[in-house]
Amino acid sequence: MTKYLVVGGAGYIGGVCVEKMIDRGDEVVILDNLVTGHKENVHPKASFYQGDKGDSLLLDKIFSEHQIDTVLDFAGLIQVGESVKEPGKYFQNNLGQGIDLLEGMMRNNVKKIIFSSTAAVFGNPKEVPINEDADKEPINPYGEAKYFFERVIKRFSEAYGLKYTIFRYFNACGATTQSKEQHSNESHLIPLIFQAVKGERPNIAIFGTDYDTPDGTCIRDYIHVSDLIDAHLLAINIMESSSENEYNLGNGNGYSVKEVIAAVEKVAEKPVPVVMGERREGDPARLVASSDKAKKELGWKPKYPEIEQIISSAWEAEINPPALKN
Repeated sequence: MTKYLVVGGAGYIGGVCVEKMIDRGDEVVILDNLVTGHKENVHPKASFYQGDKGDSLLLDKIFSEHQIDTVLDFAGLIQVGESVKEPGKYFQNNLGQGIDLLEGMMRNNVKKIIFSSTAAVFGNPKEVPINEDADKEPINPYGEAKYFFERVIKRFSEAYGLKYTIFRYFNACGATTQSKEQHSNESHLIPLIFQAVKGERPNIAIFGTDYDTPDGTCIRDYIHVSDLIDAHLLAINIMESSSENEYNLGNGNGYSVKEVIAAVEKVAEKPVPVVMGERREGDPARLVASSDKAKKELGWKPKYPEIEQIISSAWEAEINPPALKN
């Protein structure tokens, strides 16, 4: 039976990946340092190792104890604002430890990786929707570290025959029956709106209402986490025959901040307290993916393309939290 190493498998997106893999009968090994992941998110049917992906001895132990076919790397710090204040932390974690992971893979002859990158590698895009060939001009250390690691992966491919698939996520959201979005320092829009609805924060701020969009607020591309992982599972199938792959993953539909708030109000049947704020530096008016390439090459099709479907799944998990896996 094929075995997979899911790095960051106790986190939100990585946890959904583990859940779906085990549901389809795969053997899964999780490596997670639990800094942003959650112990209760570790699937009971997975083998679990607590530690950093930069720990060479631990990597050698994992690879010697398990015949790993493919590594899926979801582990990384994701706070854009923090990356600006603490760039070294982000380059060390998202780039430096990533290189250590690749070195460990090469030492142990593991030659396939699927890497979670980000739309932040594009910076302020010149054209929307954004395709894979768009200029990569990240504007913060978070995006830079991800982009630099993409480049490293490609160099390892040239040098060692590493097969890779790079996925650039737009806004992953939604929930499954077993996993919901939860961050210790929440910065994502939909969970923040939920906090406002539940009275856990006084309001939700809209940063800028004068953008060149139909309602003046920023437009973003939201993709259900389950759809996101489906693309990863499809990518596993093509990597034997296609060794160098990169895809943007979004719905191709953009929704404005006001539209997302209105959808939450409809689903939750409660008003959202809103305050208007000034624009934030570095916020593009529109970030929407072209996922045509993933659809064409992987046969991928999102099952939850509408914002209300995504929010409904997330709200259900909010009011009825998923049962602990173990």
